[in-house]
Amino acid sequence: MNRRRGSLAARIAALGIAIAVVTGLLAGLLAVGLIRNAEGAAARHTLARLADAAANSADTPRATQRTKRTLAAVNVRFGRLPATGPVNADAALVRAALTPDQVAAVRAGRSISASTRILGTGAYVEARPTTGGGGVVLVQRHGDATAAGGRAIRRTLIAILVGVAVAAVIGTLVARRMARPLRRTAEAAHALAAGRRDVTVNPSGPAEVADVADAVNTLASALTRSEARQREFLMSVSHDLRTPLTAITGYAESLANGLVPADQTAQAGAVMLAEGQRLARLVTDLLDLARLDAQDFRVEPADVDLVELAVAAGHVWQQRCAQVGIAFALQVPAEPVRCRTDAARVRQIVDGLLENALRVTPAGAPIVLAAYVAAPGTVAIEVRDGGPGLRDDDLAVAFERAELHRRYQGVRQVGTGLGLAIVHRLAARLGGSAEAGHAAEGGARFTVRLPQA
Repeated sequence: MNRRRGSLAARIAALGIAIAVVTGLLAGLLAVGLIRNAEGAAARHTLARLADAAANSADTPRATQRTKRTLAAVNVRFGRLPATGPVNADAALVRAALTPDQVAAVRAGRSISASTRILGTGAYVEARPTTGGGGVVLVQRHGDATAAGGRAIRRTLIAILVGVAVAAVIGTLVARRMARPLRRTAEAAHALAAGRRDVTVNPSGPAEVADVADAVNTLASALTRSEARQREFLMSVSHDLRTPLTAITGYAESLANGLVPADQTAQAGAVMLAEGQRLARLVTDLLDLARLDAQDFRVEPADVDLVELAVAAGHVWQQRCAQVGIAFALQVPAEPVRCRTDAARVRQIVDGLLENALRVTPAGAPIVLAAYVAAPGTVAIEVRDGGPGLRDDDLAVAFERAELHRRYQGVRQVGTGLGLAIVHRLAARLGGSAEAGHAAEGGARFTVRLPQA
């Protein structure tokens, strides 16, 4: 079921925008707090200096009027506190600025500095004593004191918004640029799935994205090689199937039409039987390969003595080798070679290797079956022959399906081309490995190593 998912570019862009917004909010809050604190401290300091100056110039009515005009220009309210009675001021804000206790403190010669709420409005209050037992009172609203700071805050917020917008645009562009190579790689993968094999992706972008492109290119090359091998294999199998079928069909038609003399009927039947057996072997090998590729291939481990297994196989193959003049030898140690594996599968490996050796070994040459402890924790079973052997370049491909069959068809006796592939896969399913090499007897050596546990 295909689910619609957001694109990588959209997610990266959204992440970048979210980071920019969160960063902008934090920066804005921090900037507003710092500006307000700094502006408040500066306003109080300035108002305190103005209060000191007003107190010093409050000796005459003319100086007091000049002070009031000067302070009014900067939105500071002025009031006089006489030696007795309430505060004398034009503005109600000033008249209500001091509490009775504060009034008494000023008349007692103490200065007052406060930030409070007066008549529902936040304000800074500065009061200074003057000669004669009175004083001066200066009041400035918070809004008037921090007007310049408000403008600075607005400019700062505008700058932050512009920065967030620029970050969002840049994040979107970068996300699209990063996602473009991945999109091309995805298109190439879809093309591979659709059957195209001429697909290549130019690695670009970050290292991880380039690695994905390289992986797709490697996959395309591997698929091309694999399908070429499969085509060759199918052509080879088709040829091998057609040959016995042609012989069986030809003899069957001759028998059906009465073209085979009575004294040759047995010979025709023998040819048909041999070709049928050959066809059955090929089909059996194909089925074995298919089972080995399946996930439900069964392996039944048990305690197995490879010496006992090799001796049992040797009794059978010694007779078969003797019938065609081949010297069969069994090389096993006196003590058991034990491992935990599937005895039936190991016997299948041994029979497959001996069948292959018997096919290529000429009369008078030897075939050797050996079992031994290869290394601590590893046992081995080995088949060597005195046949034509393998070239060095054959060793690496000896277990590939039909590869040796393709190389030596028409040169020497060959089987279905699947026997060694089955041996290799059986060994792998048993947790071991198969290796091809040169035998001391002059031919080929095939060694299967298995873990003891």
